Amino acid sequence: MGKPCSELFSGADCTVIGDPAVEVEGLAYRSDRVRPGDAFFCIVGLTTDGHTFAQDAIDRGARVLVAERKVYLADATDVTEVIVPDSRKAMAEAAVRFYDHPSASFQLAGVTGTNGKTTTTYLVEHIARVAGRKTGIIGTVGNVIGDVREKAEHTTPESPDLQALLARMRDAGCETVAMEVSSHALDLMRTWGTRFAVTAFTNLTQDHLDYHHTFDAYFEAKALLFSGDYPAKRVIGIGDKWGRELLRRCSERGDAVITTGFDAAAQIHPVSVEYGAAATTLTLDVRGRELTFAYPLVGRFNVENVMTAFGIGLSLGISADDIARALADVPAPPGRLERVRAACDGGVSVYVDYAHTPDALAKAIASVDAVGEGRTLVVFGCGGNRDASKRPIMGAKALAADFAVVTSDNPRHEDPLAIIDDVVAGMDDAARFEVVPDRRAAIARAIALAQPGDAVLVAGKGHEDYQLVGDEVLAFDDRAVAAEELERAFGAKGGDAPCA
Repeated sequence: MGKPCSELFSGADCTVIGDPAVEVEGLAYRSDRVRPGDAFFCIVGLTTDGHTFAQDAIDRGARVLVAERKVYLADATDVTEVIVPDSRKAMAEAAVRFYDHPSASFQLAGVTGTNGKTTTTYLVEHIARVAGRKTGIIGTVGNVIGDVREKAEHTTPESPDLQALLARMRDAGCETVAMEVSSHALDLMRTWGTRFAVTAFTNLTQDHLDYHHTFDAYFEAKALLFSGDYPAKRVIGIGDKWGRELLRRCSERGDAVITTGFDAAAQIHPVSVEYGAAATTLTLDVRGRELTFAYPLVGRFNVENVMTAFGIGLSLGISADDIARALADVPAPPGRLERVRAACDGGVSVYVDYAHTPDALAKAIASVDAVGEGRTLVVFGCGGNRDASKRPIMGAKALAADFAVVTSDNPRHEDPLAIIDDVVAGMDDAARFEVVPDRRAAIARAIALAQPGDAVLVAGKGHEDYQLVGDEVLAFDDRAVAAEELERAFGAKGGDAPCA
């Protein structure tokens, strides 16, 4: 499946030193994954410079070295060097060519925004599947090709991995693929050269400021997906100023845009909403036509996700009636306000949600509160080695619940107690929260405090089945742990009774 070096870099701004006809058998950006015949891209990363691994890549059999500066090697007379101004961009362009432009072979819907990406892509995939199309998903929970599910390392893979995945989807006959597009991926050019049929924006709230530093920089990274570099139909949530700014830019460029939001000015907006404990009944105004349907997801934020998915479905050529019918039995995405099922629950409802930003936590609490009969208790923490500025804000938002239990999330290489200190710095009512650093013990404590009719929200990790502590990846699934603790609290105490 190799391609000549000259084909991979045809038309690129580069200088080739050596044989441009050399055959490239694969693409690599980590020297420890180089195979004989590969082209190795020297990527200048956030903490390491790939140029320092060039000799290792050559020693492992790389035939082509792509670098931003001339690299002097001990013995590489038969190695072709390609000098480029931006090795990340060059890698993305070469990956698209190496895999023969796979995204041009099907409809690709790209969804970006702080919250709602995962749920929206799952909704879009289900809509397209019910419409009779073979589908795929790329995102945080994992990748799906038809009926085959795979784990994912990143929300949006590095460009060679992304194009290889898109090529497998093309070869498997996928017709519609829904893809989460992260701000990191856009800024690091992982999606460069990918062709989208439609791009969608959900919202923008605080997250990833450890990387982007400012809200404006964070927004501009998201906005790249709506620039002339990614021509497509657009679906834009206009519930915040960032969405309205995207609308202005896309409208000036003459893009086809569908707007969504609770405001009646949006082309897709709710006329009425009835929230239930297990389902929502929604009447939508869809560009002047009203449709009423129920779907088995709860919460106001899922109304936003449904509207975005509806707009994407229309942009993909699926009728409004077919979209509404598909949503009636859409499965809940893993770890997104997912109800924990246990044989004995004592009348206590437990939900697990991925909410790990201030806005997402506030919305998840509000959604649980809206469908519950009693109090709402929340268990949450913040991840280590990530945006620390949001921690006290998360603490303050958690007090929207009746009671909060602050615990450890994925501390990574930070001290869990120091992270908790940052969180509780934003919590000004000591009577309404307590600290339980051990996550299992925190979940058990919230369940113990709950009375029949109360609801417990376990937030932050959602679908994740692990906890990152230092260099260790520990088995830990909030859903499984919560089910076990419900059984422990309310299961049979003896005799023939199935529940206490």
